[in-house]
Amino acid sequence: MPKAPAIDQQRLLDLQTVDTRLAQLAHRRNTLPEQAELDGLVKERQRSADMLVAARTLVGDVERQVAKAEADVAQVRERADRNRKRLETGTGSAKDLQGLQHELESLGRRQGVLEDEELVVLERLEQVQFAAAELTTTDGELADQIAEVTARRDGALAEIAAEETAVLARRQAIVMGVDDALVALYEKVRAPRGGVGAALLRSRRCGGCQLELNASDLAEIRKAASDDVVFCEECGRILVRTEESGL
Repeated sequence: MPKAPAIDQQRLLDLQTVDTRLAQLAHRRNTLPEQAELDGLVKERQRSADMLVAARTLVGDVERQVAKAEADVAQVRERADRNRKRLETGTGSAKDLQGLQHELESLGRRQGVLEDEELVVLERLEQVQFAAAELTTTDGELADQIAEVTARRDGALAEIAAEETAVLARRQAIVMGVDDALVALYEKVRAPRGGVGAALLRSRRCGGCQLELNASDLAEIRKAASDDVVFCEECGRILVRTEESGL
């Protein structure tokens, strides 16, 4: 049976307290609600950014359609203007002038069709530009939210880190006052037991597994010397005896 001074065994309870707090702080760091919120916002902004890229690409496509429509209308207008000037000057034979008149009428109809098409793509451009503007606004709002949540997340992490520093200093002070072999045993025991290596024996009950010890186990513990390191037969943790143990 391992041995260690009774006072050192009792210090294991202080060591367990700080180790439990360190585990709680680590759990808090890994489950920060701010981090979960931030992750959600980042994903949402990525989706929004993808939509914004698509919207801006569509704006570019429609702008090219508008430019083409405007160029088509301008080309018809220029040809019609040239024909009209030739008619006004009366240059050419009667047959040529009659042909110009027919072409002007045809160009007028063509211009009307092209101008209608131009209006359609202009309206389409207005729609896609509005959609892109809305997505741009949304992206900016998400960026602001991400910055705000990141600041809160970083503040929480800084708070955790500060407490960890203080708790680790407390742990170091406790370890320095405990037998090295006992600390090594404690570390070995607690590793596979959820981080709990030592528990108080209080009124016949193990503070680790919360089970009541049977009569024979209690009898063996009562017979053990004060510097004997005893264990819970149920969970295998070190049982620390104090006045609360009622032995």
